[in-house]
Amino acid sequence: MAYTNIDDPSAHFQVATYSGSGGTGGHAIVNDGNSDLQPDLVWLKQRSYASSHRLMDSSRGGNKMLESDTVNIEATYGYISSFDTDGFTLGYSDTSFDGYGREYVGWQWKANGGTTSSNTSGTITTTVQANTDAGFNIVTYTGNGVNSNFGHGMGEQPDMVIVKNRTSSANWCVWHKDLTSSYYMQLDTTISQQTGPWDGLDPSSGVVYIYSGGLVNANGSNYVAYIFKGKQGYSKFGKYTGNGNANGPFVHTGFRPAFVMVKRSDAAENWAIIDSTRDPYNLATKFLRPDETTAETAGNAANMDLLSNGFKLRNTDTKSNASGGTYIYMAFAENPFVTSTGIPTTAR
Repeated sequence: MAYTNIDDPSAHFQVATYSGSGGTGGHAIVNDGNSDLQPDLVWLKQRSYASSHRLMDSSRGGNKMLESDTVNIEATYGYISSFDTDGFTLGYSDTSFDGYGREYVGWQWKANGGTTSSNTSGTITTTVQANTDAGFNIVTYTGNGVNSNFGHGMGEQPDMVIVKNRTSSANWCVWHKDLTSSYYMQLDTTISQQTGPWDGLDPSSGVVYIYSGGLVNANGSNYVAYIFKGKQGYSKFGKYTGNGNANGPFVHTGFRPAFVMVKRSDAAENWAIIDSTRDPYNLATKFLRPDETTAETAGNAANMDLLSNGFKLRNTDTKSNASGGTYIYMAFAENPFVTSTGIPTTAR
């Protein structure tokens, strides 16, 4: 069996940084990875000033926006005018997206080019946009207000599920395979893991179980779910224990990370995102907080080395390395540690 079936991760995930044009729309952001990438999920954040994280996807449409740091309902405006063959075009001149001289980052995932299908595996019929090769599906559905389940289309048990009510104000719900069974956390807050809205069950290979509450299943409310499954050499979802030492734990991923998001699960702490585009050399110090509007911060809180086969914590901050603290993470590759033909990657 090949070490990885994805020799070029940039075909499925890329990070773009750009400076705002201050125009009235039409600013094209072009990716620079080895492969062209037409994104289906774009997560944008202004780096130089405080503003919300903005998520747009091709299932809902580029004109539909959700904020990872708020409970707000879906807003409609011309945020992204097109998902392009190798990037995306901004359709809005707001400073949160394209302010003159301001700096931005866009994390991008490929699903299926906007092509969806109906899934009837669960008691709730869903619309699924699937990239099962890379372990990323976008799912939309309408709640029915009773304990139910919805099909996710992955064909195997997911490693991470993120759900947001689009119609009513509600927290973002996160399930991760390394939380206590059927527990959840909130992407928009710092809370530790809590008893979850998953009807007491973890997702199966076919469905996600949901209770009748507004977080995931209010009658008549519309929802979006981002479904992830780790793929060897490309993505990994796991946990680690902090040691409270600047010579922190090493976390093996099997690839050189392009993106790492961590969250302490046993205590209230911020989420933190590090990536290799904003920090192309070790030590990586620039982090953003999905649960806050805060501008990019460089400091001890999430310092890490991004290595050829994983990441190593280099800080003593409780956000990512408290002694005895338990952390979950999601990571995506810049390069696999070894390609399918046996070619190893190098350290940064």
